[in-house]
Amino acid sequence: MGLCLLFYLSIPIKSYSVVYIPSGSLQHMARHIDADCNALDLWILRLMGALGLWKTPKSGYISIPIDARGEISKGDFLHALGVSKKIYKNVTLIPGETLYFFIQDLATTFNLQEDALYKAYNNKALYKEAGIVPDTYRFALGISAHALMDYLIAHANKHYEQLSLKLLGRYDPKEWERTLIIASIVQKEAANTKEMPLIAGVIFRRLDKGMPLQMDGSLNYGKYSHSKITKERILQDNSAFNTYKHKGLPLMPVGSVSNAAIQAALFPAKTNFLYFVKNKQGVHVFSRYYAEHMRNIRTQNTKAKP
Repeated sequence: MGLCLLFYLSIPIKSYSVVYIPSGSLQHMARHIDADCNALDLWILRLMGALGLWKTPKSGYISIPIDARGEISKGDFLHALGVSKKIYKNVTLIPGETLYFFIQDLATTFNLQEDALYKAYNNKALYKEAGIVPDTYRFALGISAHALMDYLIAHANKHYEQLSLKLLGRYDPKEWERTLIIASIVQKEAANTKEMPLIAGVIFRRLDKGMPLQMDGSLNYGKYSHSKITKERILQDNSAFNTYKHKGLPLMPVGSVSNAAIQAALFPAKTNFLYFVKNKQGVHVFSRYYAEHMRNIRTQNTKAKP
């Protein structure tokens, strides 16, 4: 090709080629150089670097311009290595999504192994689920699983601490986890943010009365995040997430949570409601008594939240 190959992978993208630069010094990178890139090339690069005319490329994926034939001269290639910038990609965690699916997105977007991401998460995260704050994140291609998770977890820990101090004047991770568990169910159940305090109010009222929560949203954990909850699923699932079978709260959050869901869990509406059912407009109708709840079900002709 007549090029100095400082990469393992090159994929043409329109008028650019995506190139991977291994980490290390120029001498280390030279071990991956094509024979056509000789010692004189390296000497020139070092001299240009000393004069401030060329920078050793950072490790990771960068974009190199190529011509219409997909080619580039050696001189242009060497120059591009020093001035090209890293390639960045975005990934979004939406409120309510589970770690199971978010890690799949991270692995696909940043060419990482799911096992490595899980290991990095489990080594640092305070919470088994909901240890990452819903948001859109931007990282450079080539980032390691460890570095990526370190950032996401540190960001979440700081966010949760600041939010707790703002809303409660204190921060206790164990107390906060219970809040996240309740908030995660609210996140799954509520049709909109306006409903969240009422949903939370129903949860607390049922807990106070020793009633099972019996909420479908608690069963949308892990790989079941997008699954429709059926009678068969309720009968077959014996996990602690099945709030039809087990009283109290699940042992961990169901998924990621928004600030609105957290605030609803901390400050639930004071209500006498014990039941709710989704109507034809996609929002919930609340009721105090079971007979009233059953009438609402018949009126809406939709599935109940017992």
